[in-house]
Amino acid sequence: RLMVLAQTAVLTIDPELLQNVPLHRQGVESAPYQVIKEKLEKIKKISPQIKYIYTMTKTETEGVWQFIVDPDPVGRDKKGKVLTSFPGDRYDVFRFPEMLRAFEGPSADQRLHRDEWGVTLSGYAPVLDKEGKAVAMLGVDILAEDVYAIQREAERRVIFVFAFGVILALIVGGIISRTITRPVSRLVEGTSRIAQGNLQYRVHIDGDDEISDLARSFNQMARSLYKSKRRIFSYFHYVVKTLIRVLEAKDHYTKGHSQMVAEYAGKIALRMGVPREDIKIFKKITLLHDIGKVGIPDAILLKPGPLDDAEWTIMRQHPVLAFQLLAPIAFLRPALDIPYCHHEKWDGSGYPRRLKGEEIPLMARIFAVIDVWDALSSDRPYRPAWDKERVIANLREGAGTHFDPQVIAIFLGMEW
Repeated sequence: RLMVLAQTAVLTIDPELLQNVPLHRQGVESAPYQVIKEKLEKIKKISPQIKYIYTMTKTETEGVWQFIVDPDPVGRDKKGKVLTSFPGDRYDVFRFPEMLRAFEGPSADQRLHRDEWGVTLSGYAPVLDKEGKAVAMLGVDILAEDVYAIQREAERRVIFVFAFGVILALIVGGIISRTITRPVSRLVEGTSRIAQGNLQYRVHIDGDDEISDLARSFNQMARSLYKSKRRIFSYFHYVVKTLIRVLEAKDHYTKGHSQMVAEYAGKIALRMGVPREDIKIFKKITLLHDIGKVGIPDAILLKPGPLDDAEWTIMRQHPVLAFQLLAPIAFLRPALDIPYCHHEKWDGSGYPRRLKGEEIPLMARIFAVIDVWDALSSDRPYRPAWDKERVIANLREGAGTHFDPQVIAIFLGMEW
C-alpha cells in the first residue's frame, strides 16, 4: 500500500520543476518549491495517515542524499533537538536498504525503521524525467503508532465483517473496489504500461475526486511523452536522410541499396516473429548500415579491382566506424546490432568480432542475408551483377557457414 501511495503521488510531480528548486534554505521561497509543496500537502490531506512526504536527490557522496521539497521542513526529536529538511539538507540513507533502491524502482520498507525523525514505515518511488532517467525520489512515511492503529482497525473490520455475514462483506468489498482500489489499480497499471514504453496508454477514471485529478494528470503526462517521442523520431528521420545522401554522394553504388535491403529485412523479420514496433526502428537503422563507409578512403571504396590484404583490413573497419558514429544517439542503441554485426558469419569467421551462431543478434543475421543478396544482384566497381540463379546458389551454399540456415530457408521461400 505504501508503494502504491508513493507511485501515485509521484505522478503529480513535474521532474523539470523539481530540478529547478534551489538546493539551499532560501529555496523554500522559490516558485518551483511552493508549487510542489502545495501538491504534496494535497496528497497528505487525501491520505491523513501519511506523516511525512518528501523528495530527495543524490549528492556527490555515496549514501548521502539531500532534501528538495518537504512540506514540513522543521521538526524535533525525542530530546527536543531541532531537525530540518530544507532544500539541500543532508540525510544518511545507508541505514535503509529499501530507500537505497528507490532510484531503481518503487519499493517499501519490510519492517519499521528508527531514525532521528521517529519510528516509521516508508514507501518510495523514483521521479523520472522525459527520458526515463531517475532524477530524484519521493518518499512517504507512516508513524509506528499509525501502523499499529491500521493493524488494529483491520482486525476490528475482520470481526465486523464476520459478524454481519458474507453478504455485507461482499457489498462493502464491492463499494471499496469501485471507489478506491480499482481506480488506484488502474493508475498503477498505467504507470507500468508507460514504463514499458506504451506511451499511448490512457487511464479511464470518471469523477471529480482527487484520484480522477491524478488520472487526468497522468494522461496529460503520457500525451506529452508521446509527442516528445514523435518529435525525436521525426528529427531522426531527417538525420537519416541526410546521412544517406552523404553516403550516396561518396559511393553511387550505395544509392537505392540501403532502402531496398531495409524493406526486405523488415519482411523477413515479420515472418520470424519480430514485433512490428521493433521492426520500424530496425528499418530506420538499416538505412544506415553502411554509414561507416564515409570513413573509408575513396581509393579503397571505389577501387575497380580486388582489394589487397591491407585495403581489406581498412575496409573491414566500417562496421566499427558506424557503431562509433551512431552510438551517441541514445534511442538508436538497441538497434546498433545491424551496422555493427551484419558482416559476422554463422561459423564465426566474420568481422569485426568473430561472433558465432546465435551469438550474432537476430536482426543482424536477417540483414546479412539480404545485404549479400542485394550486393550480388547489383553491379559493383570490381564486377558486374550476378544472375538470379547464381545468387540463390551462393546463398544456399552459405547456409550454415556464412548465414543462419533458418533465415535462408525463410528468404528462399518468399517471392521477390
